[in-house]
Amino acid sequence: MSDDLQRLRAEIDRLDEEVLARLSRRAEIAHEIGRVKGGAVIYRPEREAQVLRRITSLNPGPLADATIGRIFREIMSACLALEQPLRIVYFGPEGTFTESAAKKHFGSAPLFSATATIDEVFRAVEAGHADYGVVPVENSTEGAVGRTLDLLLQMPIKICGEVMLRIHQQLLSRTERLDDVKRLYSHSQSLAQCHEWLNRNLPSLPRVPVASNAEAARMAAEDAESCAIAGEAAAGRYGLIQLARDIEDDPNNTTRFLVIGKHDAGPSGRDKTSIVCASQNKAGAMYALLEPLARHGVSMSKFESRPSRAGLWEYVFYGTSRATRARSG
Repeated sequence: MSDDLQRLRAEIDRLDEEVLARLSRRAEIAHEIGRVKGGAVIYRPEREAQVLRRITSLNPGPLADATIGRIFREIMSACLALEQPLRIVYFGPEGTFTESAAKKHFGSAPLFSATATIDEVFRAVEAGHADYGVVPVENSTEGAVGRTLDLLLQMPIKICGEVMLRIHQQLLSRTERLDDVKRLYSHSQSLAQCHEWLNRNLPSLPRVPVASNAEAARMAAEDAESCAIAGEAAAGRYGLIQLARDIEDDPNNTTRFLVIGKHDAGPSGRDKTSIVCASQNKAGAMYALLEPLARHGVSMSKFESRPSRAGLWEYVFYGTSRATRARSG
């Protein structure tokens, strides 16, 4: 072994010891913060957002900002678990993109559990069986998830955070030969997101819609003559081979997920605001809703209607403002 290699390895060992000492001290301070807070809410999403933005802004490289963000997310997740292991419920089953979004936001330290429906996520949070829930709300290709919007109106639940997840769809199977596949399992949204790729490459293959991509992967794992559309997490969980990678039609295909809880999140310095509003069905009603937003300089990234379920042809309007820096006053 060369002297240079020995010297570099010795320096890495020394740095590892410094990192460990610093992490231990950080965990001690986090523990002390929990003691000072007493019975107050331990998890503050706005504080975590501020920490991550600050750290990535200081990143000198060569590690990418996204890599630094993931590392510090795990550090914060582990420190928080010393005080109060969070219970996170998400729209499942295991292996879905919603699970990936939940772990992207909270790290791997919390206790995660999956539910069969979006309704169950809301009920678990409302009843106190979970601290927070994660649900899909919108896909850049297929639009809004109506059930999530309806439940936000119906139930006393707060939006505590947002997760943006790039959706890369994989064609998975037990077999290594695409020619041996006789049927395709997939969630209806993924079928729509991969419609053109499927028409070009598998135009005659029967497509079987199922409840979720994870369910599609599970069925493909049990059916040697089938394939499924799902994410990489499902491939690993069910031991499937990737016959084709990133088959989504839109390379920027992204799903927006909401973190829901029972308390408001404070301002982080760069935030969005979601609103639900209604108006009488008369001329000028829409203008009356939007004019105050324009007058106060609020830029909307989303504004759409949903049936109110209060009467025939009655609607409520869901809006989301663009991320803005907090203003004083």
